[in-house]
Amino acid sequence: MTLNSIYLYVGADYVSAFAMSAFVALKEKGLDFEIRTVDLKNKQQHGSAYREISLTRRVPTLMHGDFTLSESSAIAEYLDEVYPAPNYATVLPADREARARARQLQAWIRSDFMPLKSERPADRIYFPEPVKPLSDAAQLACEKLLSAADQLIRDDRYGVFGDWCIADTDFALMLNRLVACGDAVPLKVARYVERQWSRPSVQQWVNQTRD
Repeated sequence: MTLNSIYLYVGADYVSAFAMSAFVALKEKGLDFEIRTVDLKNKQQHGSAYREISLTRRVPTLMHGDFTLSESSAIAEYLDEVYPAPNYATVLPADREARARARQLQAWIRSDFMPLKSERPADRIYFPEPVKPLSDAAQLACEKLLSAADQLIRDDRYGVFGDWCIADTDFALMLNRLVACGDAVPLKVARYVERQWSRPSVQQWVNQTRD
């Protein structure tokens, strides 16, 4: 391993929303890195080898030389600090207030909407199958998510904070749980998801081989 080698540990099934976020951040930075997969279904993340790498025993985990870091939002912030503008693209907004709100959005997506995540799991985006109508709890989460989307998304802006940032990828994936499962969403939300999903860095993740 060389001093600046970068490795990204992701689930072998390539369905983790947070692994996708870290992957997209690295691609947007234009960095060379190697993917290493972790067999989550067989609990490889709890084995001694991965425990030494990942404090959280979760994916994604970034290894940069002899430094390791888990949690996708922490990885994005680290990459912006280690590979700053103007030599590298930024993955978080340059404006202080927009950057704070992007972090807010990322943290909210991670910590909330649990009933909706349970009934509209991210793997349905890649492996569609019929789903049941949302429960009352999931419907409430859906209404909260779409209310936020109505406030944040504008057709005259590429991303919710103007230019693209990594929070757009996270937000679009959360919304795509609904779109991919055939749930009704406003037209501007569908257009936003399509716009973000067509981004080359996102498509490189989407086109990974999945079993």
